[in-house]
Amino acid sequence: HVQLVESGGGSVQAGGSLTLSCTTSAPTINTATMGWFRQAPGKRREPVAGIYGMAPTVYADSVKGRFIISKDVAKKTLYLQMNTLKPDDSGMYFCAADWRPSGPRWDQESRYKYWGRGTQVTVS
Repeated sequence: HVQLVESGGGSVQAGGSLTLSCTTSAPTINTATMGWFRQAPGKRREPVAGIYGMAPTVYADSVKGRFIISKDVAKKTLYLQMNTLKPDDSGMYFCAADWRPSGPRWDQESRYKYWGRGTQVTVS
């Protein structure tokens, strides 16, 4: 069973930056489709960013130009660099991963078999 563990959340002022990490127990993440989702209180979970294998990265319109998703294969870790944070960016951030070669689009929760428990981000 693959485990995903997020870290790096915290409280930050608007305009600040945070970098989230997601470490996996899987043997490799080279071929995995991985993504970040977030959920604010009282709202549905929404996609933030995704990466297919080692190449195309995709972003929700609300974070384009501010967030960067990346992988460190050697560390088996997914990152989300978040810049110019806004209060609307607050929420629980979840990491997700799947090793199937194809499936639903990155922004669909059904694309991912494995999920972390989340890390809280608060922007004030």
